[in-house]
Amino acid sequence: MAIPDFQTLMRPLLEVHADGSPRSQGEVRELAAVMLGVTEAERRELLPSGKQPTYSNRVAWAGTHLAQAGLLHRPRRGISQITDRGRQVLREHPDRIDLRILASFPEYAEFRTRTRERADQVVDTSPNAEAAPTASPDEAIKDIIDTAHSAVAAELLSRILTQSPEFLERMVLELLGKMGYGGLAEHLGGQGDGGLDGLIKLDPLGLDVIYVQAKRYTDKVVGRPDVQGFVGALQGAQASRGIFITTSRFTPDAVQFADRVNVQLVLIDGPELARLMVEHDCGVIAEHTFTLKHIDENFFDDE
Repeated sequence: MAIPDFQTLMRPLLEVHADGSPRSQGEVRELAAVMLGVTEAERRELLPSGKQPTYSNRVAWAGTHLAQAGLLHRPRRGISQITDRGRQVLREHPDRIDLRILASFPEYAEFRTRTRERADQVVDTSPNAEAAPTASPDEAIKDIIDTAHSAVAAELLSRILTQSPEFLERMVLELLGKMGYGGLAEHLGGQGDGGLDGLIKLDPLGLDVIYVQAKRYTDKVVGRPDVQGFVGALQGAQASRGIFITTSRFTPDAVQFADRVNVQLVLIDGPELARLMVEHDCGVIAEHTFTLKHIDENFFDDE
């Protein structure tokens, strides 16, 4: 049989989690292969890049989409577990689970909307989909990379939320360093930090300082009082620059207040934090590098 596409793999992946036990990725691949009759030879087939087995790649993608829809939970690295929503979807869809079903969940819809798509058409950027006929190779590759990076960004946020608040505080200082704020970074978080979790000295004498606050929230948005408190802390430190980072969102009132306040204040919410981490290689590594070749017009120019 041919290796199932990643959407066909979705329901079998949920089924192998049905007993509620945490599963390693190796267990998931093995149990799904046995269920679907994927042979050893098929499991060894490689992607065109030659760097990863096709079956493993499709299982990983299916798991990513299920996790973004809230059907699977990843309690720690390399481990997945079914959620109550996943059990409900298994009951309600005994034959097949695919992107159409996942699209009914708001978390998954938000994940998809973070992917940049062409304004004049809907492009299927799933790992097994061919590019739309009107898309150039450059556009098709960009769409696929954007989708992959959106999935990575969402996974980054979910991983951060399993870590301690101190992890987030130290991580954002590392990210700011990778973004070019390469001065002396100092972690301040802890008891009595006065609402200032870290600082970056942009000059050797510490005359130009940016203070940072980082809030690891899962079910709370950051409102105007939180931002006002940070501004008060900045003023208490006689500082004029600050960055407020959260894993959740800012209310419109908080954003409006930040725009009007008489200090230089930048707000970074969860999706933007994850996007910046992907862009600046913080918590991620490059898995594949591709070279797209074009005709060298100068080669054929006789003049």
